[in-house]
Amino acid sequence: MSRVTALILGFVLLTTGLAFAQQTPSVAQAKVKAVEVGNKICPVSGNPVAGGGMGEAAVKFEYNGKIYNLCCTGCLEEFKKHPEKYSKIAEDEVKAAKK
Repeated sequence: MSRVTALILGFVLLTTGLAFAQQTPSVAQAKVKAVEVGNKICPVSGNPVAGGGMGEAAVKFEYNGKIYNLCCTGCLEEFKKHPEKYSKIAEDEVKAAKK
């Protein structure tokens, strides 16, 4: 095999491997699954989430690898605007319920 052919073959194999690596999630990423926070009170409205506080079905929203329960789609939009604030409220509610 000539030197030029070997260089071309090496380049093709390298670029193919890099493209494959970018498309394939790592094993660690593939095993990560969102965790249900378990809040029973909507952190936005303060209404119970079971059955939907506003006549709607309860809404689930994933943020930072955790799933938060909300009472309605209106609260979902507000949660998206201030996720740090509302995720803390939900987590505090769950901690308080465990005590």
